[in-house]
Amino acid sequence: MKLAFIIDPIEYLNPGHDTSVALMESAQALGHEVWVTQSNQLSVVEGKAWATLAPVTLKPVQRVEGRWVAAESWYEVGDRLLCLLEQMDAVFMRTDPPVTVPYLYATYVLDYIDSTKTLVINAPKGLRTANEKMYALQFTQAIPETIVSQDKQVIRQFVEAKGAAVLKPLGGKAGEGILFMESSDRNFNSIVEISTHQGKVPVMVQNYLPAAKEGDKRIILLNGEPIGAVNRIPTGKEFRGNMAVGGRVASTQITQREYEICAQLAPTLQRDGLIFVGIDIIGGYLTEVNVTSPTGIREIDLLDDVCLGNQVMEWVAKTVAGSTTVA
Repeated sequence: MKLAFIIDPIEYLNPGHDTSVALMESAQALGHEVWVTQSNQLSVVEGKAWATLAPVTLKPVQRVEGRWVAAESWYEVGDRLLCLLEQMDAVFMRTDPPVTVPYLYATYVLDYIDSTKTLVINAPKGLRTANEKMYALQFTQAIPETIVSQDKQVIRQFVEAKGAAVLKPLGGKAGEGILFMESSDRNFNSIVEISTHQGKVPVMVQNYLPAAKEGDKRIILLNGEPIGAVNRIPTGKEFRGNMAVGGRVASTQITQREYEICAQLAPTLQRDGLIFVGIDIIGGYLTEVNVTSPTGIREIDLLDDVCLGNQVMEWVAKTVAGSTTVA
């Protein structure tokens, strides 16, 4: 297969952590061509999506004393070519959040790929549909008590009723801007004003789950099926478990309750063309559905001695061979 990956500049990626690199390594190991581009290198010409693509060769990371170690020069990029994206068997949209206006425009360009010829992961319409905070709200039996509002009084009433809550910016990533709130906090009004940009931007407020101290579980779903999980545990005085803010990772198992949550999500994810997804679960409750560039593969592979990237690539090869169309 010929595979295109729309990523951030490759020189800024961390090969020992980045899921995009893990996927590309697996593709290369299984004999597929790997090409890279960036969202600002996409075009529409005569009603077709094009990209300036470059072939990439990777030196895979190695497991050394319980961690991934990369070579100093771990990738080599070839000459760039302007290519019709429909010449690729699959295109992976893996630009990191936040979802900005340029990001949205890139998804509009990807709409001009013929989905009967090329598999796009994740589908551009699905990426636009699935705000990673708001998307979870439709699964009412799976989420903790949650509101979305920019109204200070509405937020205060909710927090007072719950005793403690967590405030999340709707466009945040990697734990950025997430705040623990109590109604008795003397800074309550200021926190809400800053987070909502003086009442102009809505935020998500969720009932605080004490189980967060035990970890925030990331589960990777492939076409709606869970294929692996990692627990991210807060350290020190930090209440967030995100790896980007220092959360430590630990091996974990997927519980029956979590399998049930995955089963609730699967038909909707498949409908929206959201093939590669990372969901976050705390204490048996779904808190987020990550679709832009879900991470966690490296940590799961390291802790569980598996290779999820191979599983993803084998699914893609089977799907492409079967000419399955993902809208």
